[in-house]
Amino acid sequence: MERKLAVILAADVAGYSRLVAADEEGALATLGTYSAAIRDLVAEHGGRIFGSAGDSVVAEFHSAVQAVRAAVAIQRVLHRRNADLPPDHRMEFRIGLNLGDVVVDGDNLLGDGVNVAARLQEVALPGGICISGALHDQIEGKLDFPVVHLGDRNLKNIPRPVPVHRVDWRREDPVDAGVLGGPLVLPDKPSIVVLPFVNMSGDPEQEYFADGLTEDIITALSLYRWFFVIARNSSFAYKGRAVDVKQVGRDLGVRYIVEGSVRRAGNRVRVTGQLIEAETGVHLWAQRYDRELADIFAIQDELTQNVVGAIEPEILIGESRRAQFSPTNNLDAYECHMRGTWLHNAQDTAEHFKEALVWHRRAIALDPDFGRAHMMLARSLYARCFHGFSDDVDRDSAELYAAAERAVALEERDPYSHYTMCLAHFVAHRAPAAVEEAQRAIDLNPNLALAHMGLGWARIFAGHFAEALDPLHMALRLSPHDPLTYLFLNHMALAHYHLGNYEEALHYSERGISLRRAYFNRVVLLACLGQLGHHEEARELIPEIMANVPADIAHYWKILTPYVDPDHYAHLIDGLRKAGFPLVE
Repeated sequence: MERKLAVILAADVAGYSRLVAADEEGALATLGTYSAAIRDLVAEHGGRIFGSAGDSVVAEFHSAVQAVRAAVAIQRVLHRRNADLPPDHRMEFRIGLNLGDVVVDGDNLLGDGVNVAARLQEVALPGGICISGALHDQIEGKLDFPVVHLGDRNLKNIPRPVPVHRVDWRREDPVDAGVLGGPLVLPDKPSIVVLPFVNMSGDPEQEYFADGLTEDIITALSLYRWFFVIARNSSFAYKGRAVDVKQVGRDLGVRYIVEGSVRRAGNRVRVTGQLIEAETGVHLWAQRYDRELADIFAIQDELTQNVVGAIEPEILIGESRRAQFSPTNNLDAYECHMRGTWLHNAQDTAEHFKEALVWHRRAIALDPDFGRAHMMLARSLYARCFHGFSDDVDRDSAELYAAAERAVALEERDPYSHYTMCLAHFVAHRAPAAVEEAQRAIDLNPNLALAHMGLGWARIFAGHFAEALDPLHMALRLSPHDPLTYLFLNHMALAHYHLGNYEEALHYSERGISLRRAYFNRVVLLACLGQLGHHEEARELIPEIMANVPADIAHYWKILTPYVDPDHYAHLIDGLRKAGFPLVE
């Protein structure tokens, strides 16, 4: 017999028979979605599933640390997804882990090491994780999750008492982290911000290239689940400013800072990067890359891995990176994509979006299979509609939906493509589908602030108002200085409005409108004022709203309010009517 030492994870669904009896088709569909998420997370953490039957999963890991991380990641993902299900349809897994000697039988593993994991799973509470004493000895001091000793237990068919510990995995709570006020608390994982790389080319026209490289590095780092990476929008709030790294660390609630520069000359590019500990200002790593322009993707990968390796080498050893989007082989298409993205992010004016669309379409013409170009085309079309610049919302909506579908077909594992598909479902009035796409985007990249924002919006339009607040808070934590903060706050206001918390809704609405007096922000504020009977303030606001009517107002509300339940739309309209707003219907 071949034997080896392995970490075994055993999981099954608590109360599965009850769920199937109540709604067989619904339970099987949920199990399929959750099982796919578990498979992804096991593979991401360097494990493999060697047994599954019905609602159970058994997996093997080579690393004790990665096995516990996988279990925590599984519970966090399923907890987030359960929020979109009715309480009596939620599917909670119990997980047990053990380090022990196993017998190898082809692709299967047998023996006491597997049996103990299965019995520990039976001890765990729904949504819980229990580990053996042998495994606990291997992870002690290496993970930040609290572990509670439950004592020695006599487990079924195990001839000796087994020390049992419970992993208190905790859900990530952005409110506790300080997003609504006070200093930001450091997350329970390495936290990092990538500041905009400085353009050293002496040519302002190359600014788009330096910005594009920075964004790609942020994206690559954010795909490491056990890093907490500040979103691009908050990172770029520091562009062109002399920064104090210690102050940046405090402002963003991060431990590490990456900064660097880019110099491009013809077909050559020089990139420098350095990693700094924010609290002390100490440089932990620095590197310079002199390469051909065609090697730009290799530079991004090397720099990212060097940063990860300098902070937590075990992640590189044990955690396989998720498949990223495939870069185009056509560098001209890539440059067009970078220019279009730069214009999309530069300012939200009608002219910027119009020019961005030209570059996106040019990139697609050069490489029709460049998924990121289709994704950005859809995003810019949505933004043009949302900000009221489109003169034909139906035309732009149809094109953005087709572009988003193409992006997902080309890059199924690109979280940005799924976020963009979430937006496409908004314009098609498919809020439940938008929820699923936002969830998929977060599954792929839990650091994607835009996806958390999209999930919050989608939950509002699906009628899950209380559940919408968590992802909106998380978006704010991942991007504390985001230019879109006015939208985060506005949708927090809308969620509270539908919960009947009109004073709270007014508070968030006023905070949002203090950052930007956008059309929809003013609409939500007006509805709050109407419900609270603040008629004088409402009368003063109406002329301002009427002076900023979107270009295609007849179809604008179609993408603005994709409610599933007509009563929820009627509730919003009721507030506007009480405020005296002349509605276009």
